[in-house]
Parts: sequence; C-alpha cells; structure tokens
Amino acid sequence: MDAPEGAPVTDTRTPRARLTIGAFAFDLVLVVIFAAIGRASHAEGVLGAGGIGLAQTAWPFVAGVILGWLITRGWLAPLSPVRTGLGVWAVTLAGGMILRGVSGQGVVVAFVIVAAITLAVFLIGWRALATAVRRNRSRRAQKAVSS
Repeated sequence: MDAPEGAPVTDTRTPRARLTIGAFAFDLVLVVIFAAIGRASHAEGVLGAGGIGLAQTAWPFVAGVILGWLITRGWLAPLSPVRTGLGVWAVTLAGGMILRGVSGQGVVVAFVIVAAITLAVFLIGWRALATAVRRNRSRRAQKAVSS
C-alpha cells in the first residue's frame, strides 16, 4: 500500500518509497557524473591526485542536491519536473557554487553557465522524460481498457 501524499517514507518496501529513494539516488549519481565529465574535460583525470579528485569536485554539488531535496521536500513528488526538479536544480547550482567558492575551488562565469545548463538537463530533464513516459503509458492503458 502506498503512503498517503505528504506522509513520511519509512517503509522501503513500498513502491512509493522505492521510487523516492531511487529518484534521490539518481540525482546523486547524475551530479557525480557531472563532476566526472567536468574533470575529464579539463584533463584532470576523473580520480585526480591521490584518488580523491572526483570527491573534491563533486562534494559541493552533492551537498546541494541533499539540501535541495530537503528544501523542496522532494519525497512528496520525486518525479515532478517543476515542484522537485526545478527546486533541486536551483539549490544544487547555487549551493554548489557557493560551497565551491568558500572552499577555494573557484567559480567563473563560464563554469556557472555550463553547470546551470548541464544540471538543468540532468536534474529537470530526466523527470520531464519520466513524466512523459508515465503519461504515455497511462494513456495506452486507458485506451486498452476502453477498447
């Protein structure tokens, strides 16, 4: 049985809990992929010196995703491109850039623009695609029932 809208997700065996946990994990994976692509495009090597380069690059944005989920209460609508995706994207971008700046990693306008576009495609785009697929499946199912 699914949890009611707004109820905390406590039982990971429910489809809603699995969907929420999966969406959160997917956001984290996409942010790490974003950091890995950035490192590779600058010939820094994905892992970097001492094998911690990816972690150093990704952590500000990972923190941003976590904060974004908390601020948007992403568990209430994990697949929503606007309610969750847009908010998680904005907090991830802003939070990631602020944390990069205060940690001495540097923030330049060109990077902010590239990050904004890439993270929008990653964090909002997959939700928009998932929503379109779910709507299409629902329409097909309704047609099959009415036929």
